[in-house]
Amino acid sequence: AAPEAGMNGWWLAAAALLVLIGIAHSVLGERRIFRHLRAGTLVPEAGAPVLRAYQTRILWGSWHLVSVFGWTLAAVLAWRAGPGHAEGGSALEMVVAAGLMAASALAAWATRGRHIGWVALLAAAALVLAGLLQR
Repeated sequence: AAPEAGMNGWWLAAAALLVLIGIAHSVLGERRIFRHLRAGTLVPEAGAPVLRAYQTRILWGSWHLVSVFGWTLAAVLAWRAGPGHAEGGSALEMVVAAGLMAASALAAWATRGRHIGWVALLAAAALVLAGLLQR
């Protein structure tokens, strides 16, 4: 179904993409990184010899915190996309787009472009910017 009149479909698409990015981030992190560090506990602690148990717990919590922040941005964008909120743009969306672009650049730089996450974050930023152009 087409978005309701007055809704910003670009921001809804960005919100949906951020939800998917967060799910992929948490699920793939668990499968590819943290399952190897888990010793029968929900929160992994087996990071030796490189990491101590508390450092591994901090890493795990921070990893999933990134997903939660992405879902929070998705909720804000979905709310802003709704009727009565979607007219024009604001500094809020500009800050969200800038943050997503910065996150994309950091992920691309840190992984030398080998991690697909930077592309998804850049796509989300582009959707937010496209929504700013919708009047």
